[in-house]
Amino acid sequence: MSQKRSHMITQGFERTPHRALLKGTGVPQQQMDKPFIGIASSFTDLIPGHIGMRDLERFIEKGVHSGGGHSFIFGIPGVCDGIAMGHKGMHYSLPTRELIADMVESIAEAHRLDGLVLLTNCDKITPGMLMAAARLDIPCIVVTAGPMLTGTGQEGRKFSFVSDTFEAMAKYKAGVIDEQELMKCEDKACPTAGSCQGLFTANTMAILTETLGMSLVRCGTSLAVSSLKRRIAFASGERIVELVHNNITPRQILTRAAFENAIRVDLALGGSSNTVLHLLAIASEAGVDLPLEEFDRLGRETPQLASMNPGGKHFMEDLDAAGGVPGVLFQLRDRINDNPTLTGPSVMEIVASVAEVDEDVIHPTSDPVRAEGGLAILSGNLAPLGAVVKQSGVSEKMMTFEGRARCFDSEEAAMAALMGGQVVAGDVVVIRYEGPKGGPGMREMLAPTATLMGLGLGDSVALITDGRFSGGTRGPCIGHISPEAAEGGPIALVADGDRICLDIPNRKLELLVGEQEMARRQAAWQMPEAKIKGGWLARYAKVVTSANTGAICTG
Repeated sequence: MSQKRSHMITQGFERTPHRALLKGTGVPQQQMDKPFIGIASSFTDLIPGHIGMRDLERFIEKGVHSGGGHSFIFGIPGVCDGIAMGHKGMHYSLPTRELIADMVESIAEAHRLDGLVLLTNCDKITPGMLMAAARLDIPCIVVTAGPMLTGTGQEGRKFSFVSDTFEAMAKYKAGVIDEQELMKCEDKACPTAGSCQGLFTANTMAILTETLGMSLVRCGTSLAVSSLKRRIAFASGERIVELVHNNITPRQILTRAAFENAIRVDLALGGSSNTVLHLLAIASEAGVDLPLEEFDRLGRETPQLASMNPGGKHFMEDLDAAGGVPGVLFQLRDRINDNPTLTGPSVMEIVASVAEVDEDVIHPTSDPVRAEGGLAILSGNLAPLGAVVKQSGVSEKMMTFEGRARCFDSEEAAMAALMGGQVVAGDVVVIRYEGPKGGPGMREMLAPTATLMGLGLGDSVALITDGRFSGGTRGPCIGHISPEAAEGGPIALVADGDRICLDIPNRKLELLVGEQEMARRQAAWQMPEAKIKGGWLARYAKVVTSANTGAICTG
């Protein structure tokens, strides 16, 4: 191995002040020549997915020291999207991805750390960590803290966060369930530590992290409360020291082939639409050209092999027991690229090690759940630069739909209309000025989408937005419309009563308004006043790019 980065703060008489400060933290002299390993931990008492990280920090730390390194824990912030949902807090969620990447970069560079273990779990935190790893290109390994167990009820009923809170709220509003049932859902929806139980954004990103080769085998699906997760944490601590000694860095792993594998696994499982934003952003940091259209090309030739909650019946605990990521790779083996991993064995060596897969959960390609993958990229005069739909959560009835526009310039206005009974069958709810710039922050729209389902409108009303959706969203909901309204995109020009045509099989999203009328509206359009004028979000809005490029910051 070439000279360690940490030698810049530990070696030579010129570094006497640096060593004095390190000794002030308790570092013994004999540790000064060992690899300095940062443990970037997003522990917080605020997020169920992160409350168990103090335990995992201990096991990572043990692994680092057993492997011959010296570890330093430092904190990284996290936002719980569920708690931030439906109010000003959600403006901050996606932008924290950029903050997290910047913070990891700052600490690693300022303290000349030789390697990093990135302890993470939830929505924007995992992609932010991966962006930092790709940007720094120093030895890194990711430990995702794992999903929570489902809640249990009578007759084998399983409770989960989205179905039994957001959708239950709407069912209560509609009179489908009573207050006692609503409270039962609230009490049972989140029974343990861990990320929410279905294939929402947090768990999808954990799976894709393992698929990319950036975390150890089984890390992506092993449960937060399992002893296996502890052992993976310990092994990750040992492994990072080996990666430092062998100078194995993320850009050796994060190749175009790795991203194609991640997209295929995402499509096969029907994962969160947010992964499109995140994979594009990570690829940008890794210097890999990954156009949005690649998701659709791979989606047409990659079948959906699992029926995962929220759109299907299985939960993360079922996927883990069925074979986890190696099981999915095994079923996709004829479509998967070989590629190195941080684990040691290559992707195809991991596939070859699979002894058994539960095909009731992870179907073979000869018997798919759907012929195409879970995500589709739409385009048309309403989304010239693309839009994203999680087609795995759309009923066959709504794969094609034409309806009349009901336009709202904020999520709050749309929610008021939904809860007030003002949205009816045949409507297309248009929520705009919620994109990366216009939001700012491209808020998730779980509340309105779950309300649609809870009100029984999932087979008669579509929703389109330049914002984005929770991984828990299901139904005919199209997000990431680009260009966004705040850039003068066509979604800004839609008027109440316009006809909108959705055709998912043919990947079309069209506004049925003539070109001359659209030109007249474009000439009259003016950007509304910014929703947030101060703080760092105002700065974020000035430098963030469109959703079709991953909503990355360029300045």
